[in-house]
Amino acid sequence: MAAYNPPAHSEEVIVTFPQEHVMLLTLNRPKSLNAMTPTMESDLHNLLTWFENEPSLWVTILTGNGRIFCAGADLKAWSQRAQTGLGNERENAIKDRNGFGAISRRTSSAKPIIAAVNGGAYGGGTEMALNCDIVIASEDAVFALPEVKRGVSALAGGMPRLARIAGHHLASEMLLLGRNVPAKEAAERFHFVNKVVPKSEVLKTALDWARQINENSPDSIQSTKRALLLNNQHASVEDVVAAHLRSEEAKRAHDSDNMKEGLKAFTERRKPLWKNPARL
Repeated sequence: MAAYNPPAHSEEVIVTFPQEHVMLLTLNRPKSLNAMTPTMESDLHNLLTWFENEPSLWVTILTGNGRIFCAGADLKAWSQRAQTGLGNERENAIKDRNGFGAISRRTSSAKPIIAAVNGGAYGGGTEMALNCDIVIASEDAVFALPEVKRGVSALAGGMPRLARIAGHHLASEMLLLGRNVPAKEAAERFHFVNKVVPKSEVLKTALDWARQINENSPDSIQSTKRALLLNNQHASVEDVVAAHLRSEEAKRAHDSDNMKEGLKAFTERRKPLWKNPARL
């Protein structure tokens, strides 16, 4: 396995490389239920930006340390800012193009991000999960966007993403009531959880899915994810197709050694030997 040198970060995020081509980010404020701090958000931004530019890393997994995935924003700190007039959350959301936890509005990365949700995901925690490509949740996981109960709203991308995935009426039910949604219901009714497993199997399952992704051409995977991202940016299918054909990921995939290797391996009836993609 390659040796990696991630950017400097605090103890609020643990960075490991559990298998070839995979980075695991673990939110590490278990006593505070992994509530997001400015330091944690800065760490995630720097780490994910580095991940996007590191050719030998192909998939990231995000999880939480302890019994909760992420309790959302630190509401005590938010209340202090609101009472003193310091900080405007709406203005901050306008300026922050990557969203809550540097993930909820992130559209730059063509590499897959898997959420391994080990317990509750509240507010921004759910918004982060909604913008991941795959969500593996524990049986006891709960998702909620309860902002209306606090006099605020989910500004970091959760509302439109939930509406696109679940549809207007189910999104309205979750958002306007501010109700908690158990993992099984999130999978079977709201359709934003891919798989529900026992808590002890969450990370193991996420790693297995990452391995399966990495059995495919990384160039093809990144081209495919770019098409999925473009689908959320254009209303017309034809506009998505045209934008994808012009994308750097599509150009790279169809000019790559990995395309040649994949076709050759098929004719020779063997597993392909993928190379790290070239930098864009």
